[in-house]
Amino acid sequence: MSNTAGVSVVLVHGAFVDGAGWEDVYTTLKRDGYDVSVVQHTTLSLEDDVAATKRAIAEQKHDVLLVGHSYGGAVITEAGNDPKVAGLVYVAGWVPGTGESVSTLLQQLPPDAPAAPILPPQDGLLFVDKEKFPAAFAGDVDPETAAFMADSQLGWGVKALGGVISEAAWKTKPSWSLIATEDRMIPPAAQRSMSKRAGAEIVEQKGSHAIFLSEPEAVVALVEKAAQSLSAR
Repeated sequence: MSNTAGVSVVLVHGAFVDGAGWEDVYTTLKRDGYDVSVVQHTTLSLEDDVAATKRAIAEQKHDVLLVGHSYGGAVITEAGNDPKVAGLVYVAGWVPGTGESVSTLLQQLPPDAPAAPILPPQDGLLFVDKEKFPAAFAGDVDPETAAFMADSQLGWGVKALGGVISEAAWKTKPSWSLIATEDRMIPPAAQRSMSKRAGAEIVEQKGSHAIFLSEPEAVVALVEKAAQSLSAR
């Protein structure tokens, strides 16, 4: 059993997927003795997604370690200002600063960065091209699972993309970041630079953007390292 004293883990999914993708990470953390909650948020607006996350934080008995994948990184950057939050873990995540949004971070990517195959918005929602989804999002995931993910996408709200961070929680709280080195949705170089700016402890792992599914052990290892570090403080 890990030293789980005083730390609850709250998992926050990113765009185009829902909280069910955390199942393997959740199961292993629970087996290792952690209290774990999974936020099911809509990805329609940053404000609503932060509110859903803060409801989950309020339910925890202990200090909270927030874990955010992809767009979930923006959510935890804002929700992490909650006084119950002790630390942040980014998983192939966006790590915005104060006054930034995912939209502004996208504009900062180098012109030669490969563009994620996101279709033009429909009714204020973004989707990944279904044909290109498996290769772009889940290149190391079982093909049947990747196809299911493509066909069961959760629409990402343009409002969420433009949601501005009022105060970046990483400025005052310790953070960790798992870089997916084969990511074709968020360039690994961008993940590195954002994580370094945040002063995060960085771990690199070969994996696609869906690293939470393809390499759950790597995610769990970093979450437990973070939790044990917080317990020791």
